[in-house]
Amino acid sequence: MAGLVPEGSRLDGRQYDDKLNELFDGQDFFKSYDEACESFDDMGLKENLLRGIYAYGLIKPFPIQQKGIIPFCKGLDVIEQALSGTGKTTTLCCGVLQQIEYDIKECQGLVLAPTRELAQQIEEVMREVGDYLGVKAYACVGEDQPILSSGVHVVVGTPGHVLDLLRRHSLRLDYLKMFVLDEADDMLSKGFKDQIYDIFQLLPKNIQVGLFSATMSTEALEMARKFMNNPVGVLDTLEGVNQFYVHVDKEEWKLETLCDFYETLDITGSVIFVNTQRKVDWLSDKMKSGGHTTVSATRKDMDRNTKDMIMREFQSESCRGLITTDDHLLACCDINIDVQQVSLVLNYDLPARPEDYMHRIGRFGRRGGLVINFITKDDEWIISDINKLYDVVIEELPSNIADLFPQKEKNVANLL
Repeated sequence: MAGLVPEGSRLDGRQYDDKLNELFDGQDFFKSYDEACESFDDMGLKENLLRGIYAYGLIKPFPIQQKGIIPFCKGLDVIEQALSGTGKTTTLCCGVLQQIEYDIKECQGLVLAPTRELAQQIEEVMREVGDYLGVKAYACVGEDQPILSSGVHVVVGTPGHVLDLLRRHSLRLDYLKMFVLDEADDMLSKGFKDQIYDIFQLLPKNIQVGLFSATMSTEALEMARKFMNNPVGVLDTLEGVNQFYVHVDKEEWKLETLCDFYETLDITGSVIFVNTQRKVDWLSDKMKSGGHTTVSATRKDMDRNTKDMIMREFQSESCRGLITTDDHLLACCDINIDVQQVSLVLNYDLPARPEDYMHRIGRFGRRGGLVINFITKDDEWIISDINKLYDVVIEELPSNIADLFPQKEKNVANLL
């Protein structure tokens, strides 16, 4: 199947540094970390941590784990970017668990996440992977004082709640060694950055900082400069995500092409990107009026009840697709979409900036998943820049697309 960089093609150290800095818009305050281990056994981890890793079901480390666990365990500040669903959470958990002194029942690791749901997920992974170590991990989501007073090794929470605990002296950080941000891009470039800054002012000096995210913006990295010390960067590329384009001669023909996909293929769990809210509404109306009533539109200002309804529909597969924009990406993430449910990312409109491509694919692309880009003549330069920026080869969608989806009765060849 056509896809990405040919097997065996890798960047050397200098090229990798250049690519990281190019990808992160010229940032130059970190260097790449090149050491990699293809086995958990070779990482120098504690025996009981290894037992927990294997008991959790991990056998061979994902690429982000091969490169990302070791520098974190060495106490280095790290900036780690990888696609959703490729092992970021277990990477950060392993890094924290390796460095905890378990005979000291004090908070030594503080992990921040943008939502309570994600904080609870991190706590669950921390507990399961650290089961044989006897880790005491706790997600602060309610009446926290009794549990915090009893002693915990790792605290996970949202910025606002953790900041409140610190100001009330309910959370003591005398023994803190590690400060970690999950979904760091959202945390540092959205509404959390003031709270993050205030929390950092209350942390001990010489704290180790880890940033983990599916995407990383220039704004987030500029914020990171203020509290990171000689960080190393670990970038897991788009390798393993099947990416193609469909050339559409006229903009107005995109709708017909999209509807053909939905009529011909058994598509479930798709995310469809356009570039404006007006187009979100227009495309949703057009698809529904054409009989595709199982496609929903997302908005940044959706209320919680609407988000929950969309999530339930998506989980039950009664919603076959979500139409959204880059600006409303956080709204999609806030409803906690399981990346494994997303079988297709479809760029109805290519992003206006090539670097925003990662913001879409990084959130919902997954290894073995499918990305389809609709392009017109005017879009060809964007595809070219994306290929160059991410070292990928996005090729034309092959005629055997039926092999990628379960086929319905209609002839798939009519699509192309």
